[in-house]
Amino acid sequence: MHQAIYTMDKPTERKAYLLLEDGLMMTGTAIGKIGTTGGEICFNTGMTGYQEIYTDPSYYGQVVINTNSHIGNYGTVDVENESGGPQISGIIVNDFSPVNSRANSESLQSYLEKHGIVGIADVDTRSLVRHVRNKGAMNVIISSELEEKDLKNELKKVPPMDGLELASQVSTKKPYTLGDGNKIKVAVLDYGIKRSILKNFVKRGCELMVFPANTTFDELMKWNPDGVFLSNGPGDPAAMDYAVDTVNEVAKSGKPMFGICLGHQLIARSFGLGTYKMHHGHRGLNHPVKNLKTGLSEVTSQNHGFAVSQEDVDKSSKVVQTHVNLNDNTVEGIEVKGKKIFSVQYHPESSPGPHDSEYLFDDFIKLINK
Repeated sequence: MHQAIYTMDKPTERKAYLLLEDGLMMTGTAIGKIGTTGGEICFNTGMTGYQEIYTDPSYYGQVVINTNSHIGNYGTVDVENESGGPQISGIIVNDFSPVNSRANSESLQSYLEKHGIVGIADVDTRSLVRHVRNKGAMNVIISSELEEKDLKNELKKVPPMDGLELASQVSTKKPYTLGDGNKIKVAVLDYGIKRSILKNFVKRGCELMVFPANTTFDELMKWNPDGVFLSNGPGDPAAMDYAVDTVNEVAKSGKPMFGICLGHQLIARSFGLGTYKMHHGHRGLNHPVKNLKTGLSEVTSQNHGFAVSQEDVDKSSKVVQTHVNLNDNTVEGIEVKGKKIFSVQYHPESSPGPHDSEYLFDDFIKLINK
């Protein structure tokens, strides 16, 4: 019979402060590294999967509120990292658990300290999330080392997410391969890709060459791929003209192309559709989406603060909408008319989250095989 192993790593009992751009101040307890951090505040409604959330490069430059009240109780294990380590700027939680009950796991406190992540606990996250839902996304600063009077000046140093190009900062610096010897060759443009996406391609018989974000079309084609994939990632798609240029060239070549999240937004921009910053974004594991081609709905995992313009989609003669968000009717997927190109705003690799949307990887393989 398996016996649970309980370990305890208590954070230092030290006061921490949180200051929002609109002046809201909260006091709590320091967790993770003692220090100061800032970024755009956002919240994720998932009840599990905090490690996958923290290591998703799409969260780069953001401070995450976990809406689930207990965080850290099952610790961390390396296999659940979606990248080389945490990508977030900081975390805000209600009840931070010093006890991690899963066998062979590292405590979340130890994990955050090791990776230099600053956080705050014992905060009323329910009221904070309601505040962000009402007021919208904004910058925040967390500190367990500064005096309260010094926070405002430090917060002014945090850049706004609007117009910020971040993909090149989290992308691989040099190409690498996965699934060597597999039959289907897929070139992956890494704007901040999650490992679970790569695993989904490899298990479907794909050999992958993962390229840096700023790779040109000519460099991609030297590898002679059967198809091109555009990954998720952080920042404003409107600040990524270099990527849109590459997407345009791929589209002209006739190669099948599939985009997820930021990749979806870049495909949209390459076909003349605008993107905009959302009021507070979509981040969680239970967002309902309707597939307009099949009439079926999916429960999806999402993480994005920008979206494609519905008005532009409706007016476009080049694309057709394939998916819609059932909460707020935002664009969740498009196809390009007459080309083997499609994209979705949500995360079909579902890590964490339900697996309703994994069929999209199969759809891409079918496009390539045609």
